[in-house]
Amino acid sequence: MNYLAHLFLSGDDEDLRLGNFIADGVRGQQILLYPERVQQGIRLHRQIDTYTDAHPVVAETKERLRPRFRKYAGVVADIFYDHFLAACFPLFSPVSLEDFAANAYATLQAKPELLPERVQHFLPYMIRQNWLVSYAQVEGAAQALRGLSRRTTFVSGMETAGEELLENYSFYQEEFERFFPQLQAYVEQQIVLIRN
Repeated sequence: MNYLAHLFLSGDDEDLRLGNFIADGVRGQQILLYPERVQQGIRLHRQIDTYTDAHPVVAETKERLRPRFRKYAGVVADIFYDHFLAACFPLFSPVSLEDFAANAYATLQAKPELLPERVQHFLPYMIRQNWLVSYAQVEGAAQALRGLSRRTTFVSGMETAGEELLENYSFYQEEFERFFPQLQAYVEQQIVLIRN
């Protein structure tokens, strides 16, 4: 899953949300440098990724993407799923996507000392361009994938992923709709375990 999903699945706990968001920038024993609740958020992020990567519905999505995007199929799937979460946000939250995004950005800016260098670098761009809200439009997801494509070492094809999303929109939406409620249920169980 991508940024929006990780932030959303963290619930209202700001430290859990912060950890879940920064996890990709935290390596190995660096986790021990963070407060306990942030550490739990980092671990939750990793559990979400493991669950997602092993899920049969996600495998269907990646299988459709693999001929065109090869090893980047999972990255493209993550952005596609964030698109559908953003586009259907009122189905999942009583809070508007705009309000959720503003609150998430405020949470992330509140503790700059806890942000890894990589996150400190891209967060201002993320906020200025309002990535979380932009994902709701196909063009916003396509723009995110074009940006990722420019940063890959190998030819990724991700610059054409917006076309793929439009061509097979209903297939990807149906897979997201089957998968995401299962992911939500899994994460809710994990959060209960964290709290106990």
